[in-house]
Amino acid sequence: MSTLIRFILAGLVLAIHAIPCMAAALAAGPLRTVADVPLGGRTTRLDYESIDAGRHLLFIAHLGDSQIIVFDTARKHVVARIANVSLVHGVLAIPEVGRVYASATGRDEVLVIDETTFRIMAKVPVGDYPDGMAYAPGSHKLYVSNEHGNSLTVIDVRTNHAVATIAMGGEVGNTQYDPASGHVFSNVQTMGDLVEIDPVTDTVVSRIPLRGADGNHGLLIDPASRLAFIACEGNDTLLVLDMTSRRITGSFKVGGRPDVLAFDAASGYLYVASEAGLVSLYQVESTRVTKLGDVPVGHNAHVVAVDPVTHRSYFPLNDLDGRTAVRIMEPAR
Repeated sequence: MSTLIRFILAGLVLAIHAIPCMAAALAAGPLRTVADVPLGGRTTRLDYESIDAGRHLLFIAHLGDSQIIVFDTARKHVVARIANVSLVHGVLAIPEVGRVYASATGRDEVLVIDETTFRIMAKVPVGDYPDGMAYAPGSHKLYVSNEHGNSLTVIDVRTNHAVATIAMGGEVGNTQYDPASGHVFSNVQTMGDLVEIDPVTDTVVSRIPLRGADGNHGLLIDPASRLAFIACEGNDTLLVLDMTSRRITGSFKVGGRPDVLAFDAASGYLYVASEAGLVSLYQVESTRVTKLGDVPVGHNAHVVAVDPVTHRSYFPLNDLDGRTAVRIMEPAR
């Protein structure tokens, strides 16, 4: 046998033995699946979700069925379905007021839902195509992103009435409250800006240009590190913004068409979910951001929520083997 043939055969043997090792490494990953729990309803689009860890409740927008799914995270089953929430996109639980707010995009209104009875208490007219929402507790105001209306609608949660409309100058992405500054920040995704709003006066106080942004839609602010994380669906990029210097300090590639972000402050894990079905996981330590990996979750797994107590993450899937389900995952280590 020639030396060349011996070399080739030896390489094949090493490759064959390496396959199980590589598979084990891929299986280990940064996340592991805990359970896949059926959600019921039709295999239509699922959208935003919001968790109330104190009550062990996860509220999931079933956009395609115009319903909100109420999921018990402790018992791992559906406890209720709230109907007639037309093309529901955004959903936000506010435990301190005992209510859930949902953007009914089909009717350009926000529904107010009692968190105990799951009954609709009020309907508030807003702008064109309401989507994400943010709550500013000091002013008792809810800020609703009117994506196609180029505006934010401000709702006083004490009266459940709209009290202001803020012109944004372009198509509005996600909106977040920053407890460190006490201000509200909102993506203007057609302008590549992050807009800062004073909730006392409901006026725009600054506009931060986001270098490298293309379709800056998703937004999450970590007040401890003074970092903002912006998911850009146009170029599949995560931007890291230093809230103090107002400069972009990092840029990472993520799954195709990133959407919702979630952060576990205890572990420092940042999750970026994408329409491509990948979640990109990062470790945030002070102002340092390190990518841990991209984890395949499931078809259209563009939404994520994290329980701050159990550190488990929840991914609604509209079609898992022919049924809707929520995939529950946790850090592998």
